[in-house]
Amino acid sequence: MPISKTETGVPVWAHRTPKARLLMWVGWLALVALFIFCWQVMTQDTIWFFVYDAPRQAADITSRMFPPKWGYVNELWGPLWDTLNIATLGTLISIILAVPVAFLAARNTTPSVRFVRPVALFIIVSSRSINALIWGLLLVAVIGPGVFAGIIAIALRSIGFVAKLLYEAIEEIDETQVEAINATGASALQWLDYGIVPQILPAFAGISVFRWDINIRESTVLGLVGAGGLGLKLQASINVLAWGQVTTIFIVILATVMLSEWVSAKVRHSLI
Repeated sequence: MPISKTETGVPVWAHRTPKARLLMWVGWLALVALFIFCWQVMTQDTIWFFVYDAPRQAADITSRMFPPKWGYVNELWGPLWDTLNIATLGTLISIILAVPVAFLAARNTTPSVRFVRPVALFIIVSSRSINALIWGLLLVAVIGPGVFAGIIAIALRSIGFVAKLLYEAIEEIDETQVEAINATGASALQWLDYGIVPQILPAFAGISVFRWDINIRESTVLGLVGAGGLGLKLQASINVLAWGQVTTIFIVILATVMLSEWVSAKVRHSLI
């Protein structure tokens, strides 16, 4: 910390030197200038009349959304079941594929840090970089609309999430337990089964249930791109301006997400 002295020789503590304070102010000015520049770029094509009119339009749509059309709930049970299937099956497929990828990506279990691990990390990054909606768009174009496209989209999106957290858990295990098992002359499969799996099992259970909970949320909107589930009903209701039905769908989605959150918390508490 810089210390200066007054004219009488009394030391005075300062948080920063004059040069550091100058650099800090220059940095803040540069940040403000960058913000203004970015704002101008983002808003150069904005029609401000619509922005000013947005509160009135929002109030008008909100007034049309109430009361909800409760009779429409009977038409949502099938799409809701599809949504749950998309999330559950997609999560199961992603777990099956993510486990070997995680072991190949972890430094202490990969066959080759130089060659195999970069390939596994590339798979993880590729999966996490593409949103489930984009996967859905691609898969609907490739294999057609429907629940199957949604399941594969959720699976491809989830592989990176599960594999990343799992390989980090593998790298954080206690190596002394593995060394003790190796000292007994155990095979590679045995030290994997008795030395690593018991240590990562709680983390694996928590990651799997947590990802399923996330996939419940993501699967509710995949229907907007034709991948089945409640999103199809939501898109259809918005297209015909049936705002009472939209409200009912929102309530069903909210209730489903809350239920999945409760189930996820209970399962994690019992497994971990």
